[in-house]
Formats: sequence, structure tokens, C-alpha cells
Amino acid sequence: MSFTAQDVKALRESSGAGMMDCKKALEATDGDIETAKKWLREKGLAASAKREDRDATQGVVSLVIDGNVGAIVELKSETDFVAGSDQFKAEADALAKLVAAKGVDAVGERTPELEELKVTLKENIGLGDVRRIEAADGNILDGYQHIQGGRGVNAVLVEVAGGTTELAHDIAVHIAFARPRYLSRDDVPADVAAAERATLEQITRNEGKPEAAMPKIVEGRMQGFFKDVVLLEQPYAKDDKQSIAQLLGDATVVAFAQVEIG
Repeated sequence: MSFTAQDVKALRESSGAGMMDCKKALEATDGDIETAKKWLREKGLAASAKREDRDATQGVVSLVIDGNVGAIVELKSETDFVAGSDQFKAEADALAKLVAAKGVDAVGERTPELEELKVTLKENIGLGDVRRIEAADGNILDGYQHIQGGRGVNAVLVEVAGGTTELAHDIAVHIAFARPRYLSRDDVPADVAAAERATLEQITRNEGKPEAAMPKIVEGRMQGFFKDVVLLEQPYAKDDKQSIAQLLGDATVVAFAQVEIG
């Protein structure tokens, strides 16, 4: 498979590796960008797989909490200029209120408005992620919305049992910046954990570590992986001497949702 200079540039932007290393990676993987990303990481030439998610997407994220129901709607645009316009933000808010009131599928009711918005703002506009949490009786629902340039770009909903509103809010703020992918270790799909372990084994082997020491080294690195992606195991953003599980005490996080632009 052949590749172009644009492919090399895209790989460099997503991996953080040097231009020549990206070219070598594409040559070694027949131009397959996803395989090339893994090749770079295994060779220790990519700082982190997390860069893969940093696409330059524009838009706005709207958050609505009404009683025990919360909704987050991502409305995508091509430019930050359109994303920051009052008309665009108002449509995102209207969608979030609709989802909170009627459910995720209700966004289809505003298809005519979205089509009209495309014509008015002369830009390709579309729905991104749509999330909704309805908290059980007695549970606390809270959230956090990060505003940048006058528009919401990162929103979180958290349902907590046996805790306070303040605790739920603190955890929502933590999630916004720590970006966990799973609530607990049990929620990490087996294939995801297996793929990460295989990658870490290859990285460790490429570093020339003694074969006898590899299982312990890989296991330690897997613990680091879980601390990165699992909410309950992450160090609390405001006090990294305690984990989120320790912060919760007798309270539990029932569910959480995060939607972020980019």
C-alpha cells in the first residue's frame, strides 16, 4: 500500500513522533496508518497512544440538568467561528433540553432546524455524541461544563449514591480533566486489556529488559494503564495522594458520561 506526504504529516500529528520516524513506520506497515501508530509506540517513538484522539473538531457541547435527569449534546461544526455564534449555541441548548425531556432519540425531532442551520450558517453541521442519565430515586445527579471562548467544550454528568451534591460535583470536575474511559477495572473490555498488555510486552522487550523480569515490569505498567483509564483508580485531581475510590468512601459512582470537543 502506498502513502503520501499528507499521510506522514497526519501520522506525525497524531503520534508526536518525528517526520522520518513516521515515514519509516509507514514503510514498515505498508502505509497502514493505524498499524503505523502501534509500530511507533512499540519502538518507543510515540509519546502516548492518547494522542490518537486529538482530532481538530470544532463545535459546542451543551449540558442540561433538570431534577434527576441530565443530558449532554455535542453539536459539530467546521469552524470555531460558527461554533461560537449565538444561533449555533442556542440550537445545541435546545437539543440538550429536548434530550433531557424526551430521551436520546428525540434529537430527530429537530432535523428540520439543523438542516436550516446548515443553510443559514453555510457550514456542514451535525450531531456528535448525545448522552443522558436519569438518576434513581435518592441518588445525586450533578455535572460540570468547561467553557472556552464563550462556548461549552467539555461536559460531564455524574450519578452518585450515598454521597452529597458537593462530592458529585467534585468528581465531575475531576472527570472533565482526567478523562477516564471506564468506571471500574471490571468495565474494561477483555480485548482492550489484552491488546494493551501485548503492546506493553512488546515495548518492554524492545527496551532489552531481562526476560525473567518482564512479567513483573509489564504488570506494573498495566497498573499504570488502569490508573489512566479507570475512574475509581485515578488519583484525585485536587489531591493526588488519594484515589477517587478513597475520596468516595462509602459513596459510589453509579454512572458517568463525558463529551468533549476535539
